[in-house]
Amino acid sequence: MGFKAVASVAVIGLAAMVGGVSAGAGSQSGKTAWDFAFTSIDGKPMPLSDFKGRVLLVVNTASFCGFTKQYEALQALNARYEAQGFNVIGVPSNDFGGQEPKAEGEIKEFCEGMFGVTFPLADKNVVSGADAHPFYAWAREELGWLNAPKWNFHKYLVGRDGRLVTSFFSATAPDAARLIAAVEAEIAKPRVAAAD
Repeated sequence: MGFKAVASVAVIGLAAMVGGVSAGAGSQSGKTAWDFAFTSIDGKPMPLSDFKGRVLLVVNTASFCGFTKQYEALQALNARYEAQGFNVIGVPSNDFGGQEPKAEGEIKEFCEGMFGVTFPLADKNVVSGADAHPFYAWAREELGWLNAPKWNFHKYLVGRDGRLVTSFFSATAPDAARLIAAVEAEIAKPRVAAAD
């Protein structure tokens, strides 16, 4: 590989780490987010198809991370746009730095008590590597490895049609202007029929 090729790969990688990568025109797999399901933090089924027609921000979370304070801004974002067809979905994960060692009940109590979280929370999941939850494996396939979670509080934006729009890395705060602009752009799109 020549110097120009190596430099190009380095620039693409840096751009992805800083800003995230937008999805292409269509799904690589033919699937959408509505094809996947989590289990809620209360142990109940949480199919993403229940959110058809809504815009989602799916975030892998942790209780003992430098970014944990983002819960507050995620809750504010959810409250601000929920009535317009938007939801944050929190997915606790212990993948990075062992920063989510708590059990589900403790995580729920922490999120609600410390940050007033009312948005849906999944149970603890693996979000990286070969054992990643199917949603995260699909998202990695759709947007590529450079755009997969590298740390806690990685954010995937899902459009009303269930397709991935883009992602935002951990350092992008939920109240960052470009994240809010992306959310508002998706909310402004017409609601799609909730076909089965």
